[in-house]
Amino acid sequence: METYDIFKSLAIIIIFAKLLGIGARRIHIPQVVGEIIAGLLIGPSLLGWVDNTPFISQMAEIGVILLMFSAGLGTDIKELRKTGPIAFAIACAGVFVPLVCGTVYFMLFYGIESLSSPKFIEAVFVGTIMTATSVSITVETLKELGFLKSKVGTTIMAAAIIDDVIGIIVLTFVISFRDPEVKIGNVCFQTLMFFIFSIGMGFVTYKLFQIIDKKYPHTRRIPIAGLALCFAMAYIAEKLFGIADITGAYVAGIILCSISDSDYIARKMDINSYMLFGPIFFASIGLKTDLADFSLSMLWFSIGFVLVALLAKIIGCMLMAKICRFNIHESLICGVGMMTRGEVALIVSQKGLSVGLISPVYFSAVILLILVSSIATPVLLKLLFAKIPKEEAAIEE
Repeated sequence: METYDIFKSLAIIIIFAKLLGIGARRIHIPQVVGEIIAGLLIGPSLLGWVDNTPFISQMAEIGVILLMFSAGLGTDIKELRKTGPIAFAIACAGVFVPLVCGTVYFMLFYGIESLSSPKFIEAVFVGTIMTATSVSITVETLKELGFLKSKVGTTIMAAAIIDDVIGIIVLTFVISFRDPEVKIGNVCFQTLMFFIFSIGMGFVTYKLFQIIDKKYPHTRRIPIAGLALCFAMAYIAEKLFGIADITGAYVAGIILCSISDSDYIARKMDINSYMLFGPIFFASIGLKTDLADFSLSMLWFSIGFVLVALLAKIIGCMLMAKICRFNIHESLICGVGMMTRGEVALIVSQKGLSVGLISPVYFSAVILLILVSSIATPVLLKLLFAKIPKEEAAIEE
């Protein structure tokens, strides 16, 4: 490819991603689904206008780093402390049950000869994809219904945040196991050392940013410094500790989420992500999805994948919520509210593809899961909340 051809590819990606993204949003489907379909449409599987070149892959990697940094910036530490143990317990169940169910489902569908085989690691990774939660659609539905600040609403939001943290840690472990010589003790030690380093680094960096923020509030040097921290933590995590780079980016966001200008940093990051890197990342998912290998067997696998992923999340979160003394109806709401999948599931899938854990054909199953969960969740929540008196939301607030 000639140097200037990349400009044509970028123009096509941005135009189609935005057009289909807007179209998806107008029919009440997450915009990212439209952007993924755009990549599928212009990619080698269909029109063949854009190839997934190394340059586009690198741009997409920057996109995923920025997405995880923004997710960290959006973390509400006070909310986490408030809901505390209950949200943590629900999040753990919401990770453990889908992880086990997804692994078992893959093994039953394809068969596994031994637990030391590469196929078993692939099965565990499929379960890891199922652990992800994206509550952006749930949050919008709770706002619309007036239950965002209710006990159930705050628990769902906090549990989703913790769910993502646990899911990223699980992802780190699974990626480490792709090398048969890796020992679990080493992985645990590296992970522990990274988080010890992050606490020390985070304390110093947080204090430094507080000083800068107080002296130069709402100036561009703050988000620039934040972006530098994001890339530095991503590099340190991957290069020095063998942890997934997205974990470092997420931790960088958490470090800065409590400073006064965290929202200002997030807005500046969103500009970069919305205009360029985000569309390229989501379109690259479509570019990498290989429909040539999509068969009837893969269709059945995708349908089963969606059903197992949805039911496992509902059952796991619902049972733990009931143990934590929610009533049956509230427990079901917690389960349904946690079943949506979005950016994090795509990020996990992308990471697995980049390190050779899964085949591109499995992206079709993930996209179907995001589509179905995004449509089903608002409908089910509205039906469930219709049985709860509106006064309860006001009292909880």
